[in-house]
Amino acid sequence: MLTEEQNRAFTQVGSGTLMGELLRRYWMPIAAVAELDDAPTKPVRLLGEDLVLYRDQRGPYGLIDRHCPHRRADLSYGFVEECGLRCNYHGWLFDEQGRCLEQPFEEVAHPTARFKDRIRVRAYRVEAKAGLLWAYLGPEPAPLVPTWEPFTWPNGFVQIVFAEIPCNWFQCQENSIDPVHFEWLHSNWSRVLAGRRGPRPPTHLRIAFDEFEYGFRYRRILEGQREDDELWTVGRVCLWPNALFTGTHFEWRVPIDDTRTLSVGWFIHRVPREREPYHQERIPYWYGPIQDPRTGRWITSHIMNQDFVAWMGQGTIADRTQEHLGESDRGIILMRRRLLEEAQRVAAGGEPKGLVRDPEQNRCIRLPIVDRERWLAGYSLAELATAQEPPGRGLYPKEFPFQAGQPEEVRRAYWEAMGLPERAAAPAPQPAAVLTPGGNGAAS
Repeated sequence: MLTEEQNRAFTQVGSGTLMGELLRRYWMPIAAVAELDDAPTKPVRLLGEDLVLYRDQRGPYGLIDRHCPHRRADLSYGFVEECGLRCNYHGWLFDEQGRCLEQPFEEVAHPTARFKDRIRVRAYRVEAKAGLLWAYLGPEPAPLVPTWEPFTWPNGFVQIVFAEIPCNWFQCQENSIDPVHFEWLHSNWSRVLAGRRGPRPPTHLRIAFDEFEYGFRYRRILEGQREDDELWTVGRVCLWPNALFTGTHFEWRVPIDDTRTLSVGWFIHRVPREREPYHQERIPYWYGPIQDPRTGRWITSHIMNQDFVAWMGQGTIADRTQEHLGESDRGIILMRRRLLEEAQRVAAGGEPKGLVRDPEQNRCIRLPIVDRERWLAGYSLAELATAQEPPGRGLYPKEFPFQAGQPEEVRRAYWEAMGLPERAAAPAPQPAAVLTPGGNGAAS
């Protein structure tokens, strides 16, 4: 268990806090590129700061203080122009660097005073990559936005899924290095929720954790699994500092503030060889519900929704002074220790682990990936009818198991991309009753 002071160190993310300063050294995904195609401004709360994200008519993105310094009007209701975002209250205009470019009446009343030159708002860097918009709230020089290997893969259908979770980011991230939870929260609980009888899914026999430059590998051996299985020899990734990577999807736990987290999921699914070359003109995004409006209870039907239930069940901010850790928590203990060490390094003026500054290295950053070669080689439509996919692997097309609420237009686009339009026309089935650690059921 932790002391109250230690717990606060992990959970407070505001400017000047130990963990807040560490997290500000990394780029955070905050929106989808396509969101600003649909609406050019978006209010954003990130690491306890109220901001507005926008794209002006020239194309550049901006992320500035949400409140106009004139009379504190809400700039998320402002309107974009050729260069910058204009406040809808009195017309003050700001660019992506936070400079005030125009103050219409002030310039009429005092044309030589140049009052605008004395006005600036907070402004942060924004970059687009892999269909996401990334924000950097730290000091200069900023590192590069990492180009993780799946961002470079061709011939994949990508979708981006968001959900706002009413709890602290750290209990979400601890889930990323807890392999045993999958056996119970997803495999066994899904079986109970579906009313299934019979033998339980395979249990964990062994787990291991290894640190590397960009986080931690967690590895597992289940009943009936050989030691040369890639779930043991390669493993999954708890991605530093606030994400999970399972081989074909990422889940970022982005702190909104101390009591709310933005879950950002990025999912790629390989199209069959008959559909290559395949290119998405627009990467779809959607926001998934977490609560059933009929009952007021949390949704439990999909993998990530089950995770959300576990996180929120720990309280808005988990009280780690009351916990009792065991052998299954060795990864959590390791991650806590390393986060504190890196946060203390930043507080002492140093640079934390996992930053990317070399452009050549950033052309493609490889991560541990189970079934990498099989994924890169692809598959044919004929295989879908004749081949049996190995248990717990996720190459072949299937209904989206991760989060509830997938819009029907995204589902149709997915099946059409897979060359299976008849599946697009069929009604979406219910999620699988029993999930197995590993592949398309490999959320964790």
